[in-house]
Amino acid sequence: MWAWVSYMNPHRLTWGVAYDFPVAAIVGGAFLISIFISKEPKKLPWSPILYVWFAFIFWMNVTTVFALNSVGAYTEWNRAMKIQLMAILTLMIMQSKERINALVWVIALSIAFFGVKGGVFAIRTGGNFTVQGPPGSFFYGNNEVGFALVMILPLMRYLQMQLKKRWQVMGMSLAMLLCGLSILSTYSRGALLAVIAMLGVMVLRSRKRGLMILLGILAIPVMLAFMPERWSERMNTIQTYQEDGSAMGRINAWKFAYNLAADRPLIGGGYGTFTPELFYRYAPIPEDHHDAHSIYFEVLGEQGFVGLVLFLTLGLMAFSSCQWTIRYTRRREDLRWAYDLGTMLQVSLIGYAVGGLFLGLAYFDLPYHLIGLAVLTKLYVARELGIPENTRRFPKATKRMPKSYGNRAG
Repeated sequence: MWAWVSYMNPHRLTWGVAYDFPVAAIVGGAFLISIFISKEPKKLPWSPILYVWFAFIFWMNVTTVFALNSVGAYTEWNRAMKIQLMAILTLMIMQSKERINALVWVIALSIAFFGVKGGVFAIRTGGNFTVQGPPGSFFYGNNEVGFALVMILPLMRYLQMQLKKRWQVMGMSLAMLLCGLSILSTYSRGALLAVIAMLGVMVLRSRKRGLMILLGILAIPVMLAFMPERWSERMNTIQTYQEDGSAMGRINAWKFAYNLAADRPLIGGGYGTFTPELFYRYAPIPEDHHDAHSIYFEVLGEQGFVGLVLFLTLGLMAFSSCQWTIRYTRRREDLRWAYDLGTMLQVSLIGYAVGGLFLGLAYFDLPYHLIGLAVLTKLYVARELGIPENTRRFPKATKRMPKSYGNRAG
């Protein structure tokens, strides 16, 4: 319910009193109360990745105390901590196969709703208008919604691989094509680069590669030919970024973040650092004020070099957790779903890493839900393979699986 409200923002599709109704606060409050009164066992899956995760959360609190923009920092800190709290609590209660898959369904379809709607909108308007996300959300802007759609396309592919009926598979294929068209119709150059990288990896890592390649050969040229000339003109500016004011503004913001971090290497500037006042102090072109437009420079400028190292380590450990899951489930038909999910989570993380080069969404829900899903899937597989929960270090995954784990009946 929380994931649905957070990603789809259903109340923003209404009007009047319902539009500003505090749905998220009510759902979050009910969830927190249920955590305390439910008799169901609840336990955090402690592991090295969780230690790094908590270290990153702790460091974000430290940098907030010393933030240069104290007023703006509190607003962003408050929002970020709510997201982190709910993501951590998700790890406590979503540990079964059914709940993991339910969470994937809700996240994927909540964002895909806007992708499908945007794809239909693009067809009706000939791609001449920009697709936007839900108002009041992290991904309301065209760049942001394109980025979010790139990240959930692999999750949609995972769900498609779990479907049994032909009409369901075809329906998901249509939804994915509409989401792809919607990504193009955001006119986001960063999302375009991210979707190219993501699709390439998804084809290589997915089952039935031949079919995926054939669909790509048939669908991609049609979608590109459908887009109007002004779309092509905008995408061509990727090659001539020196002449594009927006691109040069991003580079100015990146240099600002580096200069600030170099001046305050441990704690950075804290949340809300990208302000006109601080640009006059640290930016090469003080008058050219821009947002971070990069998850890496956003974290660097706001959390310092320490925060950036923790942020990158967290992402790499999530990717490694997925690889562990993939290798230990490669020959297990009963765990085929975990193999597929681990593979597609890796693809989503790659989409986030590439798209994040040009978009500043370091603190929104989705990447932390992806990390949480990687942790939960690995935990489930470990339990099925008979690895004790109190094992301080998981066995190293290799291409040749140990008989003691890989061939157990679970």
